[in-house]
Amino acid sequence: MPDTHFYRYDSYDRTLVAERVEQFRDQVRRRLAGELTEEQFKPLRLTNGLYLQLHAYMLRIAIPYGTLSSRQLRKLADIARKYDRGYGHFTTRQNLQLNWIKLEDAPDALAELAEVDMHAMQTSGNVIRNVTADHFAGAAIDEIEDPRIWCEIVRQWSTLHPEFSFLPRKFKIAVTGSPNDRAAVRVHDIGLRLWRNPAGEVGFEVIVGGGLGRTPMIGKTVREFLPRNELLAYLEAVLRVYNRYGRRDNLYKARIKILVHEIGVEKMREEVEAEYAAAQGGPLGLPNETIEAIARQFAPPDLPERPAIVPVVEALKLEDRDFALWLKANVSPHREPGYAIVTASLKPAGAPPGDASAAQMEGIADVADAYAKGEIRVSHEQNLVFPHVAIADLPAVWRALATLGFAEANVGKITDIIACPGLDYCALANARSITVAQRISNHFAELARQHEIGDLKIKISGCINACGHHHVGHIGILGVDKNGVELYQISLGGDVDFGKTALGAILGPAVTADKVVEAVDSLVATYLDSRESGERFVDTYRRIGAQPFKDRVYGTVH
Repeated sequence: MPDTHFYRYDSYDRTLVAERVEQFRDQVRRRLAGELTEEQFKPLRLTNGLYLQLHAYMLRIAIPYGTLSSRQLRKLADIARKYDRGYGHFTTRQNLQLNWIKLEDAPDALAELAEVDMHAMQTSGNVIRNVTADHFAGAAIDEIEDPRIWCEIVRQWSTLHPEFSFLPRKFKIAVTGSPNDRAAVRVHDIGLRLWRNPAGEVGFEVIVGGGLGRTPMIGKTVREFLPRNELLAYLEAVLRVYNRYGRRDNLYKARIKILVHEIGVEKMREEVEAEYAAAQGGPLGLPNETIEAIARQFAPPDLPERPAIVPVVEALKLEDRDFALWLKANVSPHREPGYAIVTASLKPAGAPPGDASAAQMEGIADVADAYAKGEIRVSHEQNLVFPHVAIADLPAVWRALATLGFAEANVGKITDIIACPGLDYCALANARSITVAQRISNHFAELARQHEIGDLKIKISGCINACGHHHVGHIGILGVDKNGVELYQISLGGDVDFGKTALGAILGPAVTADKVVEAVDSLVATYLDSRESGERFVDTYRRIGAQPFKDRVYGTVH
């Protein structure tokens, strides 16, 4: 199936990626021959997405704005089978990680990625990382404009940008085109929100200085409304201010959020606006024809008129409770009548969150070709999304996903857990994340119970770097180490909904690994006993405060 609604690499893109592959192949050769020490090789491999983890090398593959074609997903499956252990891990940055790659195989893996217009550049290092977007982009019923257009513009501008290749620290950008923020823009170094002003013009709210990790912060708005064609000039202004004033003397204080915090948002705005004013009228202004040319590549696929009410679907919904629950949890409204957005849950009960085998990836690609215009999205919740599915095809998609193990009706529910790889893989981790997620998932596996509990986001990180986004979980769980013992700190009240973005507050003393499930069970019981009609877990927490939860948890686990 031709990729008629994706960005297509041009000769410049392909030449750049091919040259980078050959450059890295020579660097690996020199490392294996002993001509480069690990200290000399480290910055070279990191700029190509290759980490040295706890047990092996890990390759992080870029999936810009989370969009994949079926052809690309099949290639990822093939690479996972050929060069790894037959599976991959989808991340909160909409990337794919292969956790067991051999150094000598990495250049061949990158060469195969290049065959399908993919790479691993800028998935590591103190650079602008993979730009993320709403995983419902181009299909969402509430969308003002497709954010992937702007992500692609940013990708082209930021790739190997000479001025921003050695920033004080890594830099992450997210874009949403909807009022309902599915891209978590307020917890990024730069968050961009497309909105329409009273004059009917579409532009960006520019949010700077968000981030999680050791010092979590919510981003501040430095520009309420930025005209679309000024985006790159303004981003360059922000990056130049950061490059000039960002701290390089302390790794833990090097992110732009620390700069914004230390000088204040007013001073940050003043510095950025001065830099931006100096750049106006320069080469970074985006001509309308450039924007339109890229926008045409993201034109929606041809979606023939289809019925919105399908008797067979309505009948199956009444006959099969599992299908009805799946429709409720995993199927979202589409901007076109007769179509829907389907989320395939990569969180079957007891499975490592975000993992998919090569066979499952190929199965997802088959479903995409048969029912979803050959398109797949990776969500920052570590699930996969089919953005364009006819309502009449929903039963067939559900059955196909069930065969793959990805039809769990739990999207947004208590077992739809975000988790980092943790101590099972990561050299930075203090504690295991995956096993904790698996135990919680098994404990709450019964679907009727999950739907009774309702929307509840659990996020787990194995260390303070917060790759599992625990700070913004309704229930956040952080692994900590105390004298060689793995403990888990619980926080409540985090959120990334636009207008309600909040960082969770620590509930109390960390609990031991064998008490985590019991603690979560107590939190859920407190919520169910206290909630009012229509309240989610986080709503009840905001209304009644932490004390009832604290009393229940620590009365149980201590």
